[in-house]
Amino acid sequence: MDPVIRVIDVWKNYDRDGGENSAALRGTNLEIKAGEAVALYGKSGSGKSTLLNIVAGIDRPSRGRVEVEGKDLDSLGEEGRTQLRRQRIGFIFQFFNLLPTLTVLENVSLSLELAGKADLQPAHRALQSVGLEGKEDRFPSELSGGEQQRVAIARALVKEPVIILADEPTGNLDTQTGNQVLTLLSGRCREFGTALLMATHSPLTCKYADRMLRMVDGVIVEAAFLSELPA
Repeated sequence: MDPVIRVIDVWKNYDRDGGENSAALRGTNLEIKAGEAVALYGKSGSGKSTLLNIVAGIDRPSRGRVEVEGKDLDSLGEEGRTQLRRQRIGFIFQFFNLLPTLTVLENVSLSLELAGKADLQPAHRALQSVGLEGKEDRFPSELSGGEQQRVAIARALVKEPVIILADEPTGNLDTQTGNQVLTLLSGRCREFGTALLMATHSPLTCKYADRMLRMVDGVIVEAAFLSELPA
């Protein structure tokens, strides 16, 4: 089975002088298959979020190549990368990124509209699948943090993406709620065969992954095992 994500010798430097020692990513390589949950573990500033943004086509590498479903992101152009994000990639953020003036149902259905789908039934089903049936008309401010993250999961899953990228998905949640959210997220991705890449500095998130990778100073240096991670 070919990987749905392939990152090949990717570098990212935000400095004008282009010095390799200051690069956010330095020769990063990564492959993820359909239905695989991978935790990218590392400290803040290690390059995790930069890598997720590059895989999503939000940012572009200084050099190297990224492929999604065998397609070179650079060759797609800006419009092609935008359509790929809207139709094939779901993104989950630490701070939820829900639109405060939209209801729960409207936040989820907006993801469908951007993907060119007008039917609201998938949005209703997605909210039901994350345990939020009956809360469609509430606004984000009327929900707990865990409920808001469930809305974010429903928003990411509703368009049936091939990839979900989660940036510190439990960073704003307590441990019990974080466990609930990760159980739901990893379970739904495995059920639908969706590749899941989670950037995290929390050992809790790693427990829900099939594979754990450690990122240090812009490089994936080794596979990490739970026994090696801090409690």
